[in-house]
Amino acid sequence: MTASLIKNKTYTLKIESLCGNGNGIAKHDGMVVFVPCTAEGDVVEAKIIKVTKNYAVGKCERIVTPSPERTYDGCPLMAKCGGCSFQHISYEAECAIKRDMINDSFERIGGLPLRISEFVAAPDDRRYRNKAMYPVASDRDGKLTSGFYARMSHRIVQHEDCLIGPEIFSKIKDSVLDILSQCAVSAYDEESGKGILRCIYMRKNSKNEVLLTVIANSRSLGDAAEVRLCEYIREKHPEVTGILLNVNKKSGNSLLGDTWRTLWGDDVLYDTLCGKKFRIAPAAFYQVNRDQAEKLYYKAKEYANISAGDVVFDLYCGTGTIGIALSEPGVKLVGVEISPDAVRDACENAKINDVDGEFICLDADEALNSPRLCDKKPDVIVIDPPRKGCGADAARKISSFGAKRIVYISCDPHTLARDLVTFAECGYTAEKAAGVDLFPRTGHVECCVLLCRT
Repeated sequence: MTASLIKNKTYTLKIESLCGNGNGIAKHDGMVVFVPCTAEGDVVEAKIIKVTKNYAVGKCERIVTPSPERTYDGCPLMAKCGGCSFQHISYEAECAIKRDMINDSFERIGGLPLRISEFVAAPDDRRYRNKAMYPVASDRDGKLTSGFYARMSHRIVQHEDCLIGPEIFSKIKDSVLDILSQCAVSAYDEESGKGILRCIYMRKNSKNEVLLTVIANSRSLGDAAEVRLCEYIREKHPEVTGILLNVNKKSGNSLLGDTWRTLWGDDVLYDTLCGKKFRIAPAAFYQVNRDQAEKLYYKAKEYANISAGDVVFDLYCGTGTIGIALSEPGVKLVGVEISPDAVRDACENAKINDVDGEFICLDADEALNSPRLCDKKPDVIVIDPPRKGCGADAARKISSFGAKRIVYISCDPHTLARDLVTFAECGYTAEKAAGVDLFPRTGHVECCVLLCRT
């Protein structure tokens, strides 16, 4: 296709649809043009900033006619911040996009007749996150500042208050910056590797108790600074139950180091999920939207249909939340997880909830060929792999165990659809699926699929 668009020239375009990343899609003389921060139905003036052989990218200069789906009460920093994709449209329109994204993946990538039977929208698209990391920098005056990374970069966009995070996080973050600025603690500079304060990290449970971690490029903030930090936070924010220091001396932009030190209070949180109690260590995986995660896990439990006497494999189990949430008395749970810390937490969580659980600390691909797993015969297998999916080799091995049912939880419809093709080749039919929105206003969505042996 010969490009008919000229870079740096402005064109009037009508946005026909939206991608999962929130970019509007228009066409000009048959060429696709992606325009960020637009809504389906918008007529815009867009300046072309990139032209390739097959597509172009435009920057919205002016909205000529707004879409009826456009909203104006979203975060004003969406265009700069890399966190959200859909703050500029209604939540109903966002859910429709995510439903279509899942079904399109099943059809286009998998060639499957499967469609989701339900889509569980969040009751509230704001203030749902129970976890946040605020990278820290110095402003032009040398004062500590923080926010979130800009799209496709590690440039910090200063953020007063994130609309999908709890308000208390913003208040605690500002208090940390205030007191450590008074203590002359310097911000870490990624390029030079100098400076102390890298990031402010918080987790919250359903009781609104907060675990605060300060991530530093040093084993200490300084004795005086640490004392003043603890005193100041305890006085201003009684919801904080523990203050920790994470030591991260790694070069580059990795956020968490391997060394932790408790400055005051508790070093873990506890939360309830699906009627079970879970220990949340600061570095452990825990779904950022607790209420929607509960709905996802109940859907997985419905699909798994576990009975007393069943053996259940929970692959990629993390701290055991899914398998333990599904378990009933008389069920034998076998979890597989590569992280030793997560396995320790999973063992503790099984003990807390009186679940008969065994947890194997191996990479899932390695575990699938290990006698520790191969000697067992599962009735149900639950898998929740990372975004890349489990892959063809793992799908074939999982299928070879001959479980009656496989429940696949995925955060990426594309890799899910690809893996479902392999499972189908191995004799497992995708019987039904549901979408659950754990991440309102972002481009991410969860899906749960029931696979039955044919």
